[in-house]
Amino acid sequence: MASYPPTDPPGRAPSAAQARATASARHPQHQDGAVAPGDIAVGVIVGRAAEYFEFFVYGIASVLVFPALFFPGYSRLEGTLLSFAVFALGFVARPFGTLAGMALERAHGRAVKLIVALMGLGSATCAMALLPGAAQIGMAGALLLAGCRMLQGLAVGASWDGLPSLLALHAPPHRRGWYAMLGQLGAPLGLALAAALYAVLSARLSEADLLDWGWRFPFFAAFGVNVVALFARLQLVMGDDYSQALRRQQLLPTRLAALGRPQQLNILLGAFAALASFALVHLVTVFPLSWIHLRDPRAVDELLWLQAGGAVLAAAAMLLSGTLADRIGRRTVLSVAAVAIGGFGLVAPWLLDGGVAGQNLYFLLGFALFGLSYGQAAGAMANHFQPAARYLGAALSADMAWLFGAAFAPIVTLWLSTHFGLAALSGYLLSGMVATLLALQWGLSTNEMNEKKSFTRE
Repeated sequence: MASYPPTDPPGRAPSAAQARATASARHPQHQDGAVAPGDIAVGVIVGRAAEYFEFFVYGIASVLVFPALFFPGYSRLEGTLLSFAVFALGFVARPFGTLAGMALERAHGRAVKLIVALMGLGSATCAMALLPGAAQIGMAGALLLAGCRMLQGLAVGASWDGLPSLLALHAPPHRRGWYAMLGQLGAPLGLALAAALYAVLSARLSEADLLDWGWRFPFFAAFGVNVVALFARLQLVMGDDYSQALRRQQLLPTRLAALGRPQQLNILLGAFAALASFALVHLVTVFPLSWIHLRDPRAVDELLWLQAGGAVLAAAAMLLSGTLADRIGRRTVLSVAAVAIGGFGLVAPWLLDGGVAGQNLYFLLGFALFGLSYGQAAGAMANHFQPAARYLGAALSADMAWLFGAAFAPIVTLWLSTHFGLAALSGYLLSGMVATLLALQWGLSTNEMNEKKSFTRE
């Protein structure tokens, strides 16, 4: 027979011990240092939303502001390409930031690492907002921008807290796809906020005012959001329950040299398994904004509102991906989404050059596919890592996916499309599809081989 916590007579307040017993009975997931997946998901969403808001604030400025402000001596196309080159530096720096953050965490603990990383991120963002343009200090402004961008990348890499991996490990077996998706919802939320903020500024300010001071406001806002996210994440990850859960799951910082060759291969497999999704993210946000802005008189605020609406659609598609993943499997969802992204790549040139209606359809289809694929892209190969390698492996897999799939997508696609036509856009998306399908198949074959070896030994 089930037993229940004792209750007090009517009119009498329960004792503290009885209140704790009642809470434990109602919420058994918090007993013995366990954690609730919903609580972890909130922490992941808050952290990711802040990170992506900062990310897209910079990405939009690299199209609308930085070419004229820091590269005025070049043509609009050349200035945009140089701006995209600086944009890519943040992704190049991320894996180095991850390794530095692991060393800092081993030496001084998780709280110190998060404070240093997120304050470094906020400081770099604030410094960008204060930078003078080329008219005041010449090319030194561009060099300072590049330095701030690299500091941003280092800080984002160092801010890895293991919460996505912890969320995946604590999710109910029949709801793992849903909880994997929840951790990704911060991306469209951050994008929607950044695009809406720039849309308001673009509509209300003249171009001269936007270039002079208006563009700086979103960077200061990003700093404020970053501070709020810092305290929210610290309150979550520094609790005793979460610290115990991280240790129990062996989600602890390790050295890269401690990972054997199979684990290093898994990092690359994890990166390429998500490549189609990461390749798509900049090809529905930064690249089309630059392509249309350079060639089309269409109002910038209209495009930004369209992107904000597309981000909402992406969030809805992410919710769908979580449901589908729990029914048909995460690998199946990723495979189907990769094929759909390849199909989208084939028609993308006609849509993007198809006037207002074609461009609108490009954004809507692109964002829907981004949500469907990105919702399951996190930790696609996490079960391939040995427990002791999962903390570092998951972080570096994400860093490599951004580096290989997204970092150079805007500059490569814009340059190739300008010189050889939008067929380059198709080629980039199709290459992402192929990489994802091959990595998923290779990872599945490797997993089956390991299971057979384990069964033979037993």
